[in-house]
Amino acid sequence: MAGNSIGNLFKITTFGESHREAIGGIIDGCPAGLKLDLAFIQEELAKRKPGQSKIVTQRKEDDLIEILSGVFEGVTTGTSIGFVIKNTNQKSQDYSHIKDKYRPSHADYTYQSKYGTRDYRGGGRSSARETACRVVGGAIAKQVLLHYGIYVNAYVAQVGDIKVTKHYSALDLSTTYTNSVRCPDKTVADLMYNRIDEIRKEGDTIGGVVSCIITGAPTGLGEPVFDRLEADLAKAMLSINASKGFEIGSGFDGVAQKGSEHNDEFFCHPEHVEGPTKRIYTKTNNSGGVQGGISNGEDIYFNVAFKPVATIMQKQQTVNEQLQEVDITGRGRHDPCVLPRATVIVESMAALVMVDHLLKNRTTQL
Repeated sequence: MAGNSIGNLFKITTFGESHREAIGGIIDGCPAGLKLDLAFIQEELAKRKPGQSKIVTQRKEDDLIEILSGVFEGVTTGTSIGFVIKNTNQKSQDYSHIKDKYRPSHADYTYQSKYGTRDYRGGGRSSARETACRVVGGAIAKQVLLHYGIYVNAYVAQVGDIKVTKHYSALDLSTTYTNSVRCPDKTVADLMYNRIDEIRKEGDTIGGVVSCIITGAPTGLGEPVFDRLEADLAKAMLSINASKGFEIGSGFDGVAQKGSEHNDEFFCHPEHVEGPTKRIYTKTNNSGGVQGGISNGEDIYFNVAFKPVATIMQKQQTVNEQLQEVDITGRGRHDPCVLPRATVIVESMAALVMVDHLLKNRTTQL
């Protein structure tokens, strides 16, 4: 099975399944000499872990990380960082009723078709449990980015038809994780929470949008033509479970504008026309901080759309391995909405991409 790694100079490879002993990963390319804040990594994992509130899955996992290599006396050595996270709360019996049935919109049928076998307990490798490993990698990447003054912040911008209407610059993104929905607009967050809880009680699920903003990125990140910065961000985001759409800058709304409206005109800031801080600015940022596949120094911002979680507690029609039409109803512990736990995953994947491009950019000029 290929496809377990992402990144070039800063690379993470993950392993493990939802209902086995552990999940884990290997991170290659982390610079030596980074004083690693393990408490911060644990805090990031806590943002993703299940059982935080009644609007997420009630599976109870502490998600305690164990570093196996690549760190000595709290400092990275430059060698591979290996880590594991033990699975402690599997309930494999919750899946026995679907061991020969293909759950609608899950990976059951495609995995069976590709590999001739599958782990029906929680989806095995296709389970969102794997994303805990990405959060570990992202937490380390964020600590690297901190040295460059680059910050990644994501928040829930939409649940169903309930949207945040304020521009991200008008929001206090430091409050995103102060509520269980992960939305920095408290009034909208309350509406979202009630909607998710209502859907949960119906035995159904709902989707939405996570917005992400990267501030402090320098000009010059991105490798034409196939490793464009936004292309790598798109791949990273669309690799997350349940993601179905990606747009950067004006995105799909930009098609309604004329070029004269959409173009980001340049200007020079009087304080930054010479010296080490010299740079050019744009009057607008419809490009989302990326032009020609390369960062231009403005904020990088994008949206990721997530579908409703596929497991619902309602009867549906499906087909079993004997090609018989049968009914199926979800059981066990599942998220009625993936958005609250996906926010930190989006941040993590963005951080991984940004560090990878930072390391690439070191060799572009003498």
